[in-house]
Amino acid sequence: MATLVWFNKFKEAALEKKHDFSADTFKFALSNTAPTAATNTVLANITQISAGNGYTTGGAALTSVTSIETGGVVTIDAANVVFTASGGSIGPFRYVVLYNDTATNDELVCYWDLGSSQSLADTQALNLNIDAAGIFTLS
Repeated sequence: MATLVWFNKFKEAALEKKHDFSADTFKFALSNTAPTAATNTVLANITQISAGNGYTTGGAALTSVTSIETGGVVTIDAANVVFTASGGSIGPFRYVVLYNDTATNDELVCYWDLGSSQSLADTQALNLNIDAAGIFTLS
């Protein structure tokens, strides 16, 4: 199971209105270099995997993003995201980084550590299946 890690600056950025989960474009980017939650603040701090074979620099946009509050708990949800290798392999990668592509500096939100480096062979897919409970909750 992937481990969720929050970027420290996200909390402050959220309170400074840099993230609007009802209107902004959020993306998943892939990296094989461990992010540093305490000091990484923007996408430029992340070493993404090389573009090509189905991976585009900047990653893939989330669609159908929703923000729903129930009983004091806010759930952020979205449609599943799929990266498919085409014409060669993608990777290796170990980290899936969520960031705000609408924010001026592509502010980071959080990342998931998949536990080990992975690669996709030609035609293989990485299915980022969003849990029925959402991407994450804030309470």
